[in-house]
Amino acid sequence: MKPASSEGALRIQALLGEAFRVLEFDDSTHSSAEAASAVGCEVAQIAKSMLFRAADGQPVLVVASGANRVDDRKVAVLLGRKIKRADPDFVLLHTGFAVGGVPPVGHATRPATFLDQDLRAHQTIWAAAGSPNAVFALTPEDLARLTGAAFADVAK
Repeated sequence: MKPASSEGALRIQALLGEAFRVLEFDDSTHSSAEAASAVGCEVAQIAKSMLFRAADGQPVLVVASGANRVDDRKVAVLLGRKIKRADPDFVLLHTGFAVGGVPPVGHATRPATFLDQDLRAHQTIWAAAGSPNAVFALTPEDLARLTGAAFADVAK
């Protein structure tokens, strides 16, 4: 574990400011299981950022507990439009980050955002920070404040 040094992680650290500390690991934190292992927490404490594409082309971000699968039908009802999983090119274009390192903040295009209500069960959660081996710790309240999004039932 070391302070942020990659381009993406440094961008997120600059955006978050001194209140948060972006950490990079030698090993991958690409998946929820890898991230949990690296930071020493439960998989459920990983706040994974998943991008979807609305029928009108709008990016839709769901920040979900690493232990949950996102129910795209529930998200579509919340959004009021059909959605489908975004492909890697769409993710990179609209977030500025590659799959596996997409943070919940700092996207190139501001997405419609929904937060998994199950994240509120944890005092500390961990989110990707701009590269496939960078994360930062925050509270569920921090996540809501930083994203401007509300918690909802988005899990299968």
